[in-house]
This record gives sequence, structure tokens and C-alpha cells, in this order.
Amino acid sequence: MKICISAIVLAKNEEKNIADCLKNLKWCDESIVIDDNSTDETVKIAEKNNAKVYSRSLDNFSNQRNFGITKASGEWMLFVDADERVSGALAFEISNVLSSWTNEIDNEYKGFYIPRFDVIWGKELRYGDSGVKLLRLAKKNAGKWEGLVHEKWKINGKIGSLKNRIIHYPHQTISEFLSEINFYTALRAKELYSRKIKVNILSIILYPSCKFVLNYFLKKGLLDGIPGLMQALLMSFHSFLVRGKLRLMWNSK
Repeated sequence: MKICISAIVLAKNEEKNIADCLKNLKWCDESIVIDDNSTDETVKIAEKNNAKVYSRSLDNFSNQRNFGITKASGEWMLFVDADERVSGALAFEISNVLSSWTNEIDNEYKGFYIPRFDVIWGKELRYGDSGVKLLRLAKKNAGKWEGLVHEKWKINGKIGSLKNRIIHYPHQTISEFLSEINFYTALRAKELYSRKIKVNILSIILYPSCKFVLNYFLKKGLLDGIPGLMQALLMSFHSFLVRGKLRLMWNSK
């Protein structure tokens, strides 16, 4: 049985990434790009790669993703970020799993987790934060995205897991990381503030330190060499900025 799959990509000034991302989604029945007012060639490149492009100013990532769902015609939604690539093995696995459903038990599944591995400076990381499983494939009307940033897809129903991976190319330069982290940590701090969550000086110091120990030592990030060290440090810095900005919000009230 043929099942229609819509791939949805969020983008803003992703001219370096969008072509490669969409080329790895040509096996889907349609590709949709939700563009946050890009000022570079993102839209032109996306349209050249046969994507349907819709412009929407970003208020939060959940609303952006939910908007994408309303524009999709497929029965199943696959969410991919512009700096991610769907491996050929994953594309085959998704097509095979969805097309092979022939009984009621199989159709109980409403979504699937997909492992994602990071590539930093040409090295695929195997440890630390790399290898996290993300809910990125689900039926169109099975649920909605929630959260301003670090958003989650809340699915009503049984969720399975796929074996093959999404490849993630985050923060390929330190300058890119610093630019992006400033944006994302501000959104995260705003979200925590809206939920009346407070932090003290001790947690601002201890949480990032524990985050580093977790990723670098307990999750064996040290085995990924210098890129593994950099990822552990940068993710700890991310945690520090979120809590520091949150503290400043409360102090300025």
C-alpha cells in the first residue's frame, strides 16, 4: 500500500544547507520549506529543488512546525532541519516500514523515533550528546508540537523506533555557534520565565558543570577527541547562558 510522506523543513538564511538537505528528501512525495523571511538565496534554491515554500515569521518553533503540518498533503510527516541529512538507509527504512503495513497491529503506531548523529569539523561523533533519539516521523493528525524551543512533538498513540540515522551538521564554525546559541538561549530563557521557573547562582554554576561531566565523561564524549571536547564545552556554555539570561530576567522585573 502506497503511503504519502511529506517532508517539512524549517529554514532561515540556510543557502549553504538547503540544497543538500532537499536532495536527500527527493524520495518523499513532497518537500515543504517554512521560511522565516530569509534574506539570502534560501527560497530561490529551495524552489529550484522542487520544494513548496511558505513564508512565515518565526514566533516560536512549535508554531512554525505546526504551520508546516497544515500545509502538507501527506498522511505521514517527516521533520528535518536544514542542517540535517536523511541517510539513504533511513530513507529506505521509512519507505519499507510504512509501505509494508498490512494489519491492525502495525497500524497502532502513530510515530517513530529516529537516531541523530552529529558531524563536527568532518568527524562523526559517536558519544556525548550525539546519537540522541528524536521523534521526527508521525501521522499528520496524531498530535502537535509544543514548546518555544527544544520543542517536542506530542503524539497520541504508540511510538516505535527506527534503526537508521539522520546526520546532523551543527555549528560548523565557532562564529556560527555563538550566533545561533545567543538566539536559542534567549528563546529558552523566555520559555522558562513564562513558566515561572527561577534559578539561583549555585544552579547557574553547577548545572553547566554537571552537563559537561555527563557528556564528556559519563557519555564518553572524550572518545571523540577534540571535536567531542568542543561539543561538551559548547553544550555546557549553552546551559550556562540559558540560566544566566533567566536570572537577569527575574532581576530586571
